[in-house]
Amino acid sequence: RLPVPKLEDTIKRYLNAQKPLLNDEQFRKTEELAHAFEKGIGRELHEQLVAQDNQNKHTSYITGPWFDMYLKAREPVLLNFNPFMSFNPDPKPEYNDQLIRATNMTVSAIRFMKTFRAGYLEPEVFHLNPEKSDTEIFKKIIRFVPSSISWFGAYMVNAYPLDMSQYFRLFNSTRIPKLNKDELYTDEKAKHLLVLRNGNFYVFDVIDRDGNMVKPSEIQAHLKYILSDNSPAPAFPLGYLTSENRDTWALLRKNLLDNGNEEALQKVDSAMFCLSLDDFPIKDLVHLSHTMLHGDGANRWYDKSFSLIITKDGTAGINFEHSWGDGVAVLRFQNEVFKDSTTTPAISPQSQPASVDSSRAVQKLDFKLNDALKAGITKAKQTFDATVESLSLNMIQFQEGGKELLKQKKVSPDAVAQLAFQMAFLRQYDQTVATYESCSTAAFKHGRTETIRPASVHTKKCSEAFVKGLSKHSTEELQNLIMECSKYHGRLTKEAAMGQGFDRHLFSLRYLALSKGLPLPQFYQDQAYARLNHNIISTSTLVSPAVQLGGFGPVVADGFGVGYQVQDDWIGCNVSSYPARNGKEYLQCIHKSLEDIFNVLKGKKIGS
Repeated sequence: RLPVPKLEDTIKRYLNAQKPLLNDEQFRKTEELAHAFEKGIGRELHEQLVAQDNQNKHTSYITGPWFDMYLKAREPVLLNFNPFMSFNPDPKPEYNDQLIRATNMTVSAIRFMKTFRAGYLEPEVFHLNPEKSDTEIFKKIIRFVPSSISWFGAYMVNAYPLDMSQYFRLFNSTRIPKLNKDELYTDEKAKHLLVLRNGNFYVFDVIDRDGNMVKPSEIQAHLKYILSDNSPAPAFPLGYLTSENRDTWALLRKNLLDNGNEEALQKVDSAMFCLSLDDFPIKDLVHLSHTMLHGDGANRWYDKSFSLIITKDGTAGINFEHSWGDGVAVLRFQNEVFKDSTTTPAISPQSQPASVDSSRAVQKLDFKLNDALKAGITKAKQTFDATVESLSLNMIQFQEGGKELLKQKKVSPDAVAQLAFQMAFLRQYDQTVATYESCSTAAFKHGRTETIRPASVHTKKCSEAFVKGLSKHSTEELQNLIMECSKYHGRLTKEAAMGQGFDRHLFSLRYLALSKGLPLPQFYQDQAYARLNHNIISTSTLVSPAVQLGGFGPVVADGFGVGYQVQDDWIGCNVSSYPARNGKEYLQCIHKSLEDIFNVLKGKKIGS
């Protein structure tokens, strides 16, 4: 079970995170408020939280508050919450044809779903010592251990089974807009796929009445039929509504239902997933990011648990709604679909589509729109266009080294990337600001995520030495400063993964106070608390053989959204920003910072 940290540990960690962001006087004030909270109302709330947690052993203390946080948020899911991860191309070029790849990936997705629902999907396990635990013999033994104690057997060989409770929401699920708080809806009985092309909606069954998958050649035939349909794009594309403010969308949805669209919406909501087929090829990686993160708004349904997007040249990616689950579940799905569709593809470039009557099997959904709905869609499109227009996406690949060199030098690759983000921001804006790195707590029952706070007194000191005080430090001193950062970041990461961060704990105590109708404690009214939670640098990392690139929007108007990956011999960063910040310049500063850090680790003297 996810542990509730000790209150004194949480306060100590909180103050450590505040230290680099505040001057001495501000810090004294924040420290006073924190200690008063710890001794007073904070202690009472903590005891109530622990008691509540003990009464709800079937779940975790963060589950309720975290779902609520996502589902009560009224901002659009587009750019504020939905991230994307794009697939690597199929290693066999002729398989990157749009129809072939769409068929193969759809078939692999259905295989994954059937395997999962039949209870045959291999459990997700984090192996700290794969030589011992990621073996056939271990799997054979553990299979016969009763499930109540099997986790302990795994634990003995340093293998940690991860929580998979989110997986059922991958399929046949959608987020439904409601006033004040949205709902998650899942209908596992539905057998159809939703396909969007040119802003038009199509559905067809991919599971037959016996529960078996429809033949791949038939799926291919239906997708070919959709790709060759010449219907014009709708004058009022419904997809834009899912990019609206949630309350606005909730009212428009009610209007849609009252206007005779219940059956069509039900088809959209219950579909296995959404397959968006775009009619253009990808120009470059920036174009790829824009396409997968937001696209044109007409050919998307951002509320589906996930959408598989495939462009004209067979480039594929996933955009997912974030309330139901975290990156871990989607990444597992993505890895399996990539592996299955590339190693055992269902159809080949030589395959012929089945000779079936697709015009009967494929249903094109028709929506009845009144003037209020047309006006709502027009307004949603204007908002969408303006928002997307203001979004910048930029990226770099640092080619002078990666994980291998950093491990040789005994520093944490993630710590170095995060240090570069701090150093770059200091170089560009002469400030240290609130920074967020997400860390999965799936090692625990119903765990979600915890925050790592990468901005520390160590990164601040090291960044200042590199940016402002090079002449005062020897190469060896700079190496030691990097080492300090690496050690401290390693500790923070370990704590977060073990459920020993401070962010979720403080969030839950605040949630508890508000749900009991108590006045908000002074501690939470501190400007420093608000500033720490205004995450100007929001970061997330993933490395996978299936994924080419991932990214997300900034979480605040004056922030950066930094998706990054540290590969064996290069480091990639994908940065999103709005006009308040210059993402291109930030990336140049990140590149310079990485260059300096790598040169120092190699023992080279660097100039300012």
